[in-house]
Amino acid sequence: MSPTLSDPVPAGDGFTRRATALTAAVRATSPLIQCATNQVVANFTANVLLAAGPAPAMVDVPGEAGEFAAIASALLVNLGTPHEAQRVGMLEAVGAATVHGTPWVLDPVAAGAVGLRTRFAHELLTHSPAVVRGNASEILALAGTGSGGRGVDATDDVDASVPGAVRLALTATRHDGVAPTRVVAVSGAADLITDGRDVIRVGGGSELLTRVTGGGCALGAIIAAFVATGRAERMADVESVAAAHAFYSAAAERAAAGTPGPGSFQAAFLDALATITPDDVGAFVGEHARVARVRDEAEPIDRDSRGTDAGAAR
Repeated sequence: MSPTLSDPVPAGDGFTRRATALTAAVRATSPLIQCATNQVVANFTANVLLAAGPAPAMVDVPGEAGEFAAIASALLVNLGTPHEAQRVGMLEAVGAATVHGTPWVLDPVAAGAVGLRTRFAHELLTHSPAVVRGNASEILALAGTGSGGRGVDATDDVDASVPGAVRLALTATRHDGVAPTRVVAVSGAADLITDGRDVIRVGGGSELLTRVTGGGCALGAIIAAFVATGRAERMADVESVAAAHAFYSAAAERAAAGTPGPGSFQAAFLDALATITPDDVGAFVGEHARVARVRDEAEPIDRDSRGTDAGAAR
């Protein structure tokens, strides 16, 4: 039976404080983020990381991708242009990440729309990504409840993805049969982040992000940085991913306020990523983040709060 959600409530002061502290920690520690990403967005992704504070490493070459994943703070795997050599490098990287405990993010670009990358995305899922992020159609395709969008563009809205996103989060498995924690993030007008128990919606941002090549792909790298740092700060992955979205959307909103179109927005966005403060992110969370609990229609879920302050609203 499809899950239902409790009424959403504003994110509490606890999550606001943790998002503020996490943003400051990302700046201070500059985590090393390995990006096995597509050739169209590599430059923009690296610049986004540099502007935000983390250090980018665009390493996807077979023979060294796995070695590097063992020392990276986190790994991004983006399937935008999955040529054969890159797929080999990606498998090396995620295999090493699994062995060494390196958190990694899967961005299944155009999953469902094209057979090769859809099959490869499903293969990668068995290597336990900490986070799967994509648009609603990509997430539904991976969850087995949709057929994908129009190439890289979604044809489903975020609300329609809720059952698939929850399913994808709760059915995480590894090769050894262990069920790890997985966060699923769905991009849209208001982003949705869930671990199958809590659902955090982050609004705001700017539509101009959809008119810049790599706007969504670079978000995957920021998520990787926030998850790596969040784990060092003992923060739940679902909150770290939501904080990454808030950071990214706050910068986009600021950049869009003073730019007439996508060309100037791209430069302004990099500037905003570099100048947005942790307090700005905390304020953005307080204004734009909403939290709900996942319930099943047949058997309501009654669990303790996992740190997103949703439990107090039940």
